[in-house]
Amino acid sequence: MPHQLPNLPYDHAALEPHIDAQTMQIHHSKHHQAYVNGLNAAEEALRAAMEKGDAKAVVKATAALNFHGGGHANHSLFWTIMGPKTGGEPGGDLGAAIKDAFGGFANFKTVFETQATGIQGSGWAWLCWEPTTKSVVIATTANQDNPVKTGLVPLAGIDVWEHAYYLKYQNRRPDYIKAWWNVVAWEKVGQNFQQARG
Repeated sequence: MPHQLPNLPYDHAALEPHIDAQTMQIHHSKHHQAYVNGLNAAEEALRAAMEKGDAKAVVKATAALNFHGGGHANHSLFWTIMGPKTGGEPGGDLGAAIKDAFGGFANFKTVFETQATGIQGSGWAWLCWEPTTKSVVIATTANQDNPVKTGLVPLAGIDVWEHAYYLKYQNRRPDYIKAWWNVVAWEKVGQNFQQARG
């Protein structure tokens, strides 16, 4: 069964004024769809390359699989950890874990914003569960890489590719990141946290 674009769990305009409807429409139906299409094509190319025993074609298809598969996985999580009438601060076990790791939510936000702003070019900033230390950590990845490649479990992430914010914020990535806090669905992130830590 080919991969398919998941439906947005809310209307394109639901995250206004923080993320504009046009950006959401293009980001979801064009950019994410392109990753889905690329992933399906990469899987077909990998199957064909393996059947032929073509090592170079396997390497090429694997690189495409990583890029488009990451784009699909990253965006599929991204849509679910945002929502209308959300924001605020996380409570419960997730809030306690953030306090333990960063000394408080305010400090966590500062560190997260600094790391997300500092990504060179395109990429993502993440709140992750670190299974070895059993704590929450901040990670960044380039392009469409996903933290699972390094053993982390992504709980929430912000897309800092320009396509995620340029129509509204132009080159002001820090403004976009600050606005993003207003649409983070902490209840969903908390559910991801509970699932990740078992």
